[in-house]
Amino acid sequence: MKNVIFSLGLGFLLLCVWMPVQAQEFRLNPTTGYFQNKGVDVMAFDDIYPEGHQSGVSIIMHGNRVATNGDIRFEPTPGQWQPVPIQRKRTPDADANTITTSLSFPDSSRHLRGFNPMIYPDFQFNYTVTVKGEGTSVIVTVDLDRPVPQKFVGKLGFNVELFPGALFGKPWIMDNKQGIFPQQPNGPTLAQAPNYPHSGNFNPASTTDAEHLSGHGHGYNPIIADDLVSEPYAVGKRFTVRPDDPYNRFTITSRGADLKLYDGRMNHNNGWFVVRSEVPAGATKGAIQWIITPNVVNDWLYPAVIQTSQLGYHPNQPKVAIIELDKRDLKRDKPILYRIAEDGKKEVNVAAGQEWGQFLRYNYLKFDFSNVKEEGLYQVAYGGSTSSIFRIAGDVYERGAWQPVLEYFLPVQMCHMRVNEKYRVWHDLCHEDDARMAPVNFNHIDGYSQGPSTLTKFKPGDVVPGINIGGWHDAGDFDLRVESQAGESYILALAYEAFKEDYDATAIDQNKRITEIHQPDGKADILQQVENGALSVVGAYRALGRLYRGIICNDLRQYVLLGDAGTMTDGIIGNEDDRWVFTENNPMRELNTAAQLAAVARVLKGFNDTLSVQSLQAARELYQVTEVPNPFMKSAKVHAAAELFLTTGDKVYKDFLLSETDFIVQNIARIGWYIGRAEKAMKDSKFTKAIRDALPGLRAQLEKQASETPYGIPYRPRIWGAGWDIQELGYNYYFLHTAYPDVFPPDMVYNALNFILGCHPGSNTSSFASGVGAKSATVGYGLNRADWSYIPGGVVSGTALIRPDFPELLEFPFLWQQVEYVLGGGSSHYMFLVLAARQLLAGS
Repeated sequence: MKNVIFSLGLGFLLLCVWMPVQAQEFRLNPTTGYFQNKGVDVMAFDDIYPEGHQSGVSIIMHGNRVATNGDIRFEPTPGQWQPVPIQRKRTPDADANTITTSLSFPDSSRHLRGFNPMIYPDFQFNYTVTVKGEGTSVIVTVDLDRPVPQKFVGKLGFNVELFPGALFGKPWIMDNKQGIFPQQPNGPTLAQAPNYPHSGNFNPASTTDAEHLSGHGHGYNPIIADDLVSEPYAVGKRFTVRPDDPYNRFTITSRGADLKLYDGRMNHNNGWFVVRSEVPAGATKGAIQWIITPNVVNDWLYPAVIQTSQLGYHPNQPKVAIIELDKRDLKRDKPILYRIAEDGKKEVNVAAGQEWGQFLRYNYLKFDFSNVKEEGLYQVAYGGSTSSIFRIAGDVYERGAWQPVLEYFLPVQMCHMRVNEKYRVWHDLCHEDDARMAPVNFNHIDGYSQGPSTLTKFKPGDVVPGINIGGWHDAGDFDLRVESQAGESYILALAYEAFKEDYDATAIDQNKRITEIHQPDGKADILQQVENGALSVVGAYRALGRLYRGIICNDLRQYVLLGDAGTMTDGIIGNEDDRWVFTENNPMRELNTAAQLAAVARVLKGFNDTLSVQSLQAARELYQVTEVPNPFMKSAKVHAAAELFLTTGDKVYKDFLLSETDFIVQNIARIGWYIGRAEKAMKDSKFTKAIRDALPGLRAQLEKQASETPYGIPYRPRIWGAGWDIQELGYNYYFLHTAYPDVFPPDMVYNALNFILGCHPGSNTSSFASGVGAKSATVGYGLNRADWSYIPGGVVSGTALIRPDFPELLEFPFLWQQVEYVLGGGSSHYMFLVLAARQLLAGS
């Protein structure tokens, strides 16, 4: 016992000795890989997404990311399509207290090719960015391997971006000049020679048309971002952000080139504020040297964050609050559950939180109050923190929970429609002039690419009739991808089969092309939306003789449209502003679409019999003609066979599934969720036994994933927030549970739903479902994002990971990887989960 006391005392003494040292300087933590000084962290090239404001040198101050993307760029205020460097090597050195990163321009793999093609200037060079902790500052030094050519002097510089959402109305100081960060970008503008005339030839085999991509020099184009920018708000040597706020105040001092403060929103609506120093002519070693000094509040600890469902809980549902704590916080309070009645708060439950351990950068406690079943309003408190107020009620999922997806989001996203909501017009009739055949050998934007043939009877530029009906705009991009259109209809079809929900709040008239929100028409909204997706996919299939890859605007200026979809094209068929339809050979997508259409055919029978027959015919044909080129894609063939068997009962599909028993068992993790329904219908004892024998291993695998986090669900974001993936996991798991309830308990369904509704990492505990719950994501990346608004029922991508360990959900409408809406599961998976929870709890 004495040894234990001595060890604890020695540990406390060492901690007390270490903490003052930490308070005095930024040290590179070899475990985290970034510089730390109490509540302030400086990261250097941990992240991988500069076009999404996630890369370079970044600063996190007292729980908020205040600066990012510190790196060399060719433009004062770059946007999504401006050239980014390729990172070669990152070398942390704890002994030297430095992180040195080697980078190069250009990244030839992105020059006029890829998902978002970029145009690189004709200057090849290597450079290093060294970040060194030095006392209460970090020193950023940029060394180039060659001087900047004269034509790029004044164009190449070191930028750092400041998050605008936290700065509106806040002060700054540049030397002896002061200012306030404005709510909107303010002129005057600055005209300068663009880099575009000096483009390199780094990818001769590219099939991207640079002239078309750049708009042929006609007016504004977002890929040419440096010809007209904002005049700097200030120029000087020393710049201080937020001098009024000790928690967000930091200073940048330049030892050479001037600092300039730009407003990136002048030439990109989604831009950030930028501090920049241009690389001087002739400079190589030490071309840029900045001293960055963040203010460190010595006694600051991350306040406890209490994460609960913003919507609430059914009385019979597991109820666990997650409490997120600074890992330096050794104190432990007891969580308290309060019931809120007419006369105020009453304490219901007090208990020690269960220690879960560390996840990402925080420690976690769990507070289980599942035994509380009395209906009412509740709130969890811990120390000085409280959760949002939530309900415990048997009808918690009955109104305003899943319904906004059908009432608002899906109607608003409908293409080839005018969408009204009483006095409001969400958007006018749009894209009546769809669509012309895309050019061949053409790499377009947003991942669209046409090969050497149109794969149809239509020639490039031909008008393809019959495809200007149905479908939904995918997020704010307004395109129609086959996987989002067929996928959305499929999820809705399975939801209708599982829950038989005939909710009607919307009038949809496909003939008159008018949708009226909150105007019932006597038809089940969910079936009308299944029909809407099938009209697009099946209509295009019948017109083209094959599936489309998708339909998308033909130029970049159209692509960045903010506002009414009805303004994208003129509605006149066959001219230059028409959208393009792309095709492709993609066996995986074709077979998955066959599966989806087979399910669609089942639920449309008796609702739209013609479209049901056409959907099934397309599914059969796709299954028949699509060859599987490799074993990985065989799962899509299995999927198609399973859904076709459920729809038709035909022996050919059952025989195929039986013949692939070994493959199905070996890939049960991917296939299990949909094979269970088919297995029940097949009534083959040998097949059933083989599936059953594989399930314990799958359960163990899922339990291991669930144990990775305190949320009982895996959180593995790459770039986009993981909310959509988590919803899909919960959706898949529902089918495992309902097919094999003795093997798979329902917990993961509830855990996935709670994650979306607010029980997720980070200080922003908003529900990802816009308009659902006490606090939700009411700034979303949808068609109305320029107004800092939202679409009820849209589900945002959610909390992203700023590498290596900072979970973040900002309130900013243009950060697609955190607040984007999407079709093909983003909202419909959420709706499915709520309906699933309601169903499962009704029988509990």
